[in-house]
Amino acid sequence: MIKSHPDGAGEPIAFSASGFQLRGWLHLPAAAQRPPFVVGSHGLFSTGDSPKQLAMARECNAAGIAYFRFDHRGCGRSTGRFHTATSLAARCSDLFSALETLLGRSELASRFGLFGSSFGGAVCIAGFSRSAASALVVNAAPVRGRTLQGTEAAADGLPERNASFYRKLLQFDVAESLAELRAVSIFHGGADRVVPPENALEIYRRAGEPKKITIFQNGDHRMSCAADQHRFVREAGAWFRNYLAT
Repeated sequence: MIKSHPDGAGEPIAFSASGFQLRGWLHLPAAAQRPPFVVGSHGLFSTGDSPKQLAMARECNAAGIAYFRFDHRGCGRSTGRFHTATSLAARCSDLFSALETLLGRSELASRFGLFGSSFGGAVCIAGFSRSAASALVVNAAPVRGRTLQGTEAAADGLPERNASFYRKLLQFDVAESLAELRAVSIFHGGADRVVPPENALEIYRRAGEPKKITIFQNGDHRMSCAADQHRFVREAGAWFRNYLAT
């Protein structure tokens, strides 16, 4: 696969959002001049080093598209405490700061897309219209916090400061943003027990055209099946190539 650096790590980029110092990595395709780019938003407990983020970087680079993966505040190498810094609004702020940073770089075109996995999908849905992105791919994205299976029950067994965080997090709702979505490809596991697949069906029903939905039969939240992983990466890359690449 095409890498921006021999080790595939990407060019490290530091930027700030609301006083937090965030760390990211830009993967540039080898032969493209001023390519479009995709920004990835990782899941709630994940980081920019997640397998999906790395796979999307490789696939986008192969399609002549740059890819930027980063750690949200309180995660990975970025500053902040997870339980006090994390919210939907905070992660949207991180996303907008990442976009501002990238749009100021002369080696990139101004056309871009967003990729969000799980909670990162909700972040991208919430920020899609304001960001002026040209394409969107989401995987296992929840529309409402209260649809997350088991989260509230798990909170009951945690220390109160952590339990209150989860209960507050459950209040998010991005349903009002669904009608603003365009050029969106939706992936979801049909047996997802964390974010039920009904979320994907609602996103598809309410989003504008063009749109596409892919439900992996028996697929779980983590997309554990290798065949599902390969199909997801291939089709997500093709979606971005169709709507971003010239």
